[in-house]
Amino acid sequence: MATAPVVQDDLVEYGFRRTIITITAVLCALLEIVDTTIVNVALNNMRGSLGASLNDVAWVITAYAIANVIVIPMTSWLSQQFGRRNYFAASIIIFTIASFMCGNADNIWELVAFRFIQGLGGGALLVTAQTIITESYPIEKRGMAQAIYGMGVIVGPTLGPPLGGYLVDHFSWPYIFYINLPIGIVATLLTLSFVRSPKYGEKLKANQVDWLGIGLLAAFIGSLQYILEHGQQDDWFNDTSICTLAVISFLGLFFFIWRQLTYEYPIVNLKVLKDSNLKVGVILSFIMGFGLYGTTFIVPIYTQSILGWTATDAGLLLVPSSITVAIMMPMIGKLIQRGVPQTYMVALGFLGFFIFTYWMHNVMTPDTGEEHLFWPLIVRGLGLGLLFVPITTLSLSGLKGKSIGEGAAFTGMMRQLGGSFGIAIITTFIARFGQEHRVNLIAHLDSTKVNVQNRIHALQQGFMNKGDSANIALQKAYKVLDLGVTKQSTVLSYMDVFLYLGVLFLICIPFILLIKKAKNKVEVSEAMH
Repeated sequence: MATAPVVQDDLVEYGFRRTIITITAVLCALLEIVDTTIVNVALNNMRGSLGASLNDVAWVITAYAIANVIVIPMTSWLSQQFGRRNYFAASIIIFTIASFMCGNADNIWELVAFRFIQGLGGGALLVTAQTIITESYPIEKRGMAQAIYGMGVIVGPTLGPPLGGYLVDHFSWPYIFYINLPIGIVATLLTLSFVRSPKYGEKLKANQVDWLGIGLLAAFIGSLQYILEHGQQDDWFNDTSICTLAVISFLGLFFFIWRQLTYEYPIVNLKVLKDSNLKVGVILSFIMGFGLYGTTFIVPIYTQSILGWTATDAGLLLVPSSITVAIMMPMIGKLIQRGVPQTYMVALGFLGFFIFTYWMHNVMTPDTGEEHLFWPLIVRGLGLGLLFVPITTLSLSGLKGKSIGEGAAFTGMMRQLGGSFGIAIITTFIARFGQEHRVNLIAHLDSTKVNVQNRIHALQQGFMNKGDSANIALQKAYKVLDLGVTKQSTVLSYMDVFLYLGVLFLICIPFILLIKKAKNKVEVSEAMH
């Protein structure tokens, strides 16, 4: 126990070196996070140039997400095997080369294959960057280090859509991948020049590596991620492939847990979850991911499909929220250093998210203006700022040594899975609630009522004035009315989703009481060693 602080002090950097390491780590975290959302606005262009169907092109997102969540739990173990600096540099190189190959892909399945490889490199960047940046700071400043890292994680998903929209509008879709190349090259050189590795114990031999555990983890996470990405479009458990993958995922999880608890050299240390703070922390990380990625997904969909905004405008709407988070992060880091209880901040963060969702529920209409959405999204930024650093420090506050790196991998994985669950559930609810509201609206649309007759007559007259016959004009009038009903029912479904999200965040607040009082100056990242 006495040697651990010495190892940590050896990794602390000062002045110029620490600044360079901080910039490198944040850049790499941003690279990985931005690439999870930057492709969303380019899918239609990819379909056209590669001759792919909508289902095929969806794999561009799915392959990256599956690779991400498979590799995140193994980052601590992989760092120990190869050395953290080497592993981090190799991950950047893999990510950068795969980005170049994605931009050069000749068909959709080439692109999907290289996106999977890109995801394997990218998944390692998140947790490893978190550990590197935190260990470069002395213990009393590690709350601030978490805040700096958190800016990349929280701001990243928001930067993707406007950046992707700009590159697609002004250049072409391969440039959303080519933009990674100069950043990746610089980050690799800086990592090899400045980042240092902790001293590790003896590495495992090839016959000691838990290959079965790796396979079971891939089966469990990969199948689960596919179900979440494709469940709604494949009608969930009415589809044979979804049912089959659900069984594979369940069995993969069951046997993976058994293997990790019984094998001498596990790739994921599940025993770290005995810590009560970490148990609650992974739940809170999951909910935070649900809110972060879920709302990042639903707001652009609403503004584009209902309000008719461009992809770039829809992405830019979220920028003020991101700026708010960026301003909040250093302030939260300083508050933690001064001893303000993190539990209060987390509770306020979830309350802020509830206010945001309830506000959005109240202002959503088929013609809501940008001015109505600005302040609710600012509140969203305040809520996220109050959640990320306190949840991370609280989750890891009861851990020591290499257990902290292992705990960080769990919180990172649960945040990503929370986003996947959030998007899957939101898309399902929008579809189901939309159908329900449509039925209810049509039931109240009585053609014998004077106001309905007047509306149909006015529409018919408008089309007749443009040269249509009475019958064709009437058909078009009914079609316009039908589209209006569909639009209104979709808006009502969005309102329902925001209301239920708000209730979820409100329910989370009592869970904060389950967390034991934590040290305010947490040794957030002693490890991955």
